[in-house]
Amino acid sequence: MQDIHSFTTQSKRPKVFTWHIHGSYLYYLCQGNYDVYIPVKEDKTEGYYGRGETFPFGDNLHVVPAGEVKNLELDCILFQSAKNYQTDQYEILSAEQRELPKIYLEHDPPRQVPTDTKHVVDDPDVLLVHVTHFNNLMWDNNRTPTHVIDHGVIDPGVEYSGKLEKGIVVINNIQKRGRRLGLDVFLELKKQVPLDLVGMGAEELGLGEIKHGQLPEFISQYRFFFNPIRYTSLGLSILETMMIGIPVVGLATTELVTVIRNEVSGYVHTDINYLADKMKGLLGNPELARELGREGQKVARERFNIQRFARDWEETFSRVISAGAARKKASGSKPRPRKTNHTSYL
Repeated sequence: MQDIHSFTTQSKRPKVFTWHIHGSYLYYLCQGNYDVYIPVKEDKTEGYYGRGETFPFGDNLHVVPAGEVKNLELDCILFQSAKNYQTDQYEILSAEQRELPKIYLEHDPPRQVPTDTKHVVDDPDVLLVHVTHFNNLMWDNNRTPTHVIDHGVIDPGVEYSGKLEKGIVVINNIQKRGRRLGLDVFLELKKQVPLDLVGMGAEELGLGEIKHGQLPEFISQYRFFFNPIRYTSLGLSILETMMIGIPVVGLATTELVTVIRNEVSGYVHTDINYLADKMKGLLGNPELARELGREGQKVARERFNIQRFARDWEETFSRVISAGAARKKASGSKPRPRKTNHTSYL
């Protein structure tokens, strides 16, 4: 693992409140130079899981009992779901906290109608951050200003071997999520090419779940990585794969077409027969697989490195907090006295 940042004193860093929605994204988000606070409930309902046991979060992630959130001194609120924005904030944040600068982080493209779905946020004082340019393009963002922060992932320091003459697919609960996640595509291509599936709920169709920390070493043995997903944001598992140097084969949909260059860093296409032929070619030519994987690795290290990602979030939080202070000053409202909070949440 890389040494991402040398943190300054806590008092000088932004204090950001959010919910635990996507564990892997939260883990990478916490690599930045700020403090992140998340709520926890005993029943561990959506967004209230606490740290969980999957990711090795650092000491800048603070878990707070939901009933104590109103006592926190915060600088910014980060929403990550419609429920956070429409319901959760009114249940656990104080009136003062709800006046703080706000960011809505949108993880997904629109589901109902790809081109005409209005986003839940319609507020010129909220910044809507999309994780891909595709998402930003497809959503009707209303009056809300938008910004795109490309994903960032940590280089696991694992070397690609590709010794297994198989492809690997990494998707959680693919059976429940069906066509959108490419269940039918996976099943059809599995008839033509040896493919293994890992992920939560994958026991019936594949090998089951591999813990996040063990996944890089496990998948590094496979000849190529296959992404059968029709419609979603750019998966973090793809970028983690590219960091290792594994060549990627996938559907030429959503943001992936801006990441993989055909015949150079992998293969993308909407014709699954084309993809099947390319997979067979990789199985028969390990040196070609290694060459494509190296080119993909260069893309991942340049575009999706964790330092760039953390810096983008640091700058975004700083800009939003400063803009909020400027709006308050321009409106002539007097800032309320800030609470002193000496409680240490672990």
